[in-house]
Amino acid sequence: MDDATTADRPAFPPGFRWGAATAAFQIEGSTDADGRGPSVWDVFSHTPGRVLEGANADVAADSYRRYRDDVALLGELGATDYRFSISWSRVQPGGTGPANEPGLDYYERVVDALLDAGIAPLPTLFHWDLPQPLEEAGGWLARDTATRFGDFVELVLARLGDRVPRWITLNEPSMMTLQGYALGTQAPGHALMLGALPTAHHQLLAHGLAVAAIRAAGEAEVGITNNHTLVVPATDAPADVAAAGAFDAVVNRVFAGPVLTGAYPDLSGFGLDTFPGLQHGDLDVIGAPLDFYGVNFYNPTRVAAASAGSVFAAAGLPFEPVDFDDVPVTGFGWPIVPAAFTDVLVALQDDYGDRLPPIVITENGASFPDEVVGGRVHDVRRIAYFDAHIGAVRRAIELGVDVHGYLAWSLIDNFEWAEGYTQRFGLVHVDFETGVRTPKDSFTWYRELIARERAAHPR
Repeated sequence: MDDATTADRPAFPPGFRWGAATAAFQIEGSTDADGRGPSVWDVFSHTPGRVLEGANADVAADSYRRYRDDVALLGELGATDYRFSISWSRVQPGGTGPANEPGLDYYERVVDALLDAGIAPLPTLFHWDLPQPLEEAGGWLARDTATRFGDFVELVLARLGDRVPRWITLNEPSMMTLQGYALGTQAPGHALMLGALPTAHHQLLAHGLAVAAIRAAGEAEVGITNNHTLVVPATDAPADVAAAGAFDAVVNRVFAGPVLTGAYPDLSGFGLDTFPGLQHGDLDVIGAPLDFYGVNFYNPTRVAAASAGSVFAAAGLPFEPVDFDDVPVTGFGWPIVPAAFTDVLVALQDDYGDRLPPIVITENGASFPDEVVGGRVHDVRRIAYFDAHIGAVRRAIELGVDVHGYLAWSLIDNFEWAEGYTQRFGLVHVDFETGVRTPKDSFTWYRELIARERAAHPR
């Protein structure tokens, strides 16, 4: 990457989409409104010791009641697209059975408000908030959950399918598997290590069933969102290089390969000849062609061979993540290496070729400790992060990667999962006591960038 800012570079391609993203559980609040049922995150966040400072999302950013304010912010931003998610528990409180009509009414209001503002809705159908009754029946360890998801998707399509042009099936199934079922750091909080692998397959099967339902319902486009990280070996030692390859397989390739090629990567190094949960015909369902491929990127990962006595070695895993040396970090402590974003996008193109549909950056952003001073939030480090990472996307496009859009994470500050309210990612500051929204300097910077890029290609 050179030192030029995004303002100094040529415009993005014609038709490039700009916007921001959020997720239902993180922003909506009103967890007991309109007949909504409990999700795994409601249970997890109300379990002592699971979330920092004992926080929960009962109110969160109060977007359930303030959604019109948030749509107005998107309009002020100049966004062409808004990625949000639909709470399964709000639409189908028990995870099965008929739709909860008041829950669907809410999402209909959101979609109509977006359309009235000239903003394209891009709903994600599952963003980690599994209905608790399904978790009690086995959660994503149970194959039946994939079938139940297909039923849920049909209910949503019946109400909203006539107005939504594009859908995302799942958000980051890798993190649901790794953090929710393997390590236990996120809901539902199981620490099964390799025993979590069936949840990966069942989520991908759910994705495939959702794709089939969307195709059957009409002409809407469909994709999935996967989290991708550039995996860097800690040293050139063969053990570290092998460890990085193994980590790349289970974090990146297990989730991209079946969707894009209809095949899982070789996991024989983990003692697996067949992927857990796989049945005949599943990969045909999972590998159905997509219209776009969503990429979430935040940071690269440095990996070493698992050290003796580590939790990874104890679980039979050959790797463990380690810190980078002399690299700036976000408020979360995540390494900031913008060039890694370009490398990830180019690697996807190189690895999957014509099986890779156009990419949409569905999340990218950074948390920093923000505060309102004199009515403003001077988040210069976030601006620098966005500037460098949007530049990294531009560089990937220059290298031949077909990228069609960029959505910043996130529109507003939110409930940041197990970190509670200690990490702020928003372009807009939220006072979690009052709900007041204050656009940050990064909001203004991003608004100006979008205006400049849209002006370069007037419709």
